[in-house]
Amino acid sequence: MPFSRRSVLQGAATLPLVTSFPLVTEAELSFGNATLTTVSDGNLVLPAELIFEPMPKTELAPILTEFGISSERLAPECNLALYRDGTNTVLFDVGSGPDFAPTAGKIVESLDAVGLGPEDVTHVVFTHAHPDHIWGLLDDFDEPLFSEATYIMGRAEWDYWWNPETVNTIGEARAAFAVGAKRRMEAIEDAVALIDDGDEVLPGISAVSSPGHTPGHMAFEVRKGSGSALIIGDAIGNHHVASRKPEWISGSDQDGTLGVKSRKMLLDRLAAEQMAVIGFHLPGGGMGRVERDGDGYRFVGT
Repeated sequence: MPFSRRSVLQGAATLPLVTSFPLVTEAELSFGNATLTTVSDGNLVLPAELIFEPMPKTELAPILTEFGISSERLAPECNLALYRDGTNTVLFDVGSGPDFAPTAGKIVESLDAVGLGPEDVTHVVFTHAHPDHIWGLLDDFDEPLFSEATYIMGRAEWDYWWNPETVNTIGEARAAFAVGAKRRMEAIEDAVALIDDGDEVLPGISAVSSPGHTPGHMAFEVRKGSGSALIIGDAIGNHHVASRKPEWISGSDQDGTLGVKSRKMLLDRLAAEQMAVIGFHLPGGGMGRVERDGDGYRFVGT
């Protein structure tokens, strides 16, 4: 099950944080006649406290230094997994669209770079319904951009964002997330299939419940022949503190305690089984492996 790098993100570490990464990163994993590819939606620019605020600052500082991470601003990549087996063309999440972040919303250009248009996508599978994962669903006419796709989402995630009380209980900072998710879900209400933990989404693709980042967050296990990979969405949100200190609560998780439980479960499994991992915000195209490193873990890119 070999990795390959079709192209390399040049000079990402030296780019100013206010700019977007060039859309040249593409990692690929082969499963016989099937492939998993990552395609870029650009990147976000975030205040570092969004993630680091609950963490112990004294212990955090040397980790940030080790990884060359700013304590002020972060610019995480946005990497969407694309699975193709000759019959199905499956996109995991749809990115930000034009309304969330000026440095993101680049998925149409990235698909075009690999010879695909939105109409070629047969299935869209959502890990969760945060803006950078679902706001790219609609076109300029508020119609589903991926017009030929069947949409798939975890039942718990759908129910949470569909609930009219969510906008009142999620907190002021995330209220727009709830409004935006509901608007897009209404557009696909008649074309969505709801799934539960362990369900086979498509042949060789199974749902893995990983709540915490959102109440119904799902990861997805892909198995074909002897190959396997876990598409983890935001359950492991970065390659630095999430792996080095998975027991630390992240400010980006809606339920920090539950997020820790899911993160440790996935990291344990990835390290033990040496499965490939695809993370939405992991660096270098988002694809690699996880290894144990003392009391924590280490992300090893392709």
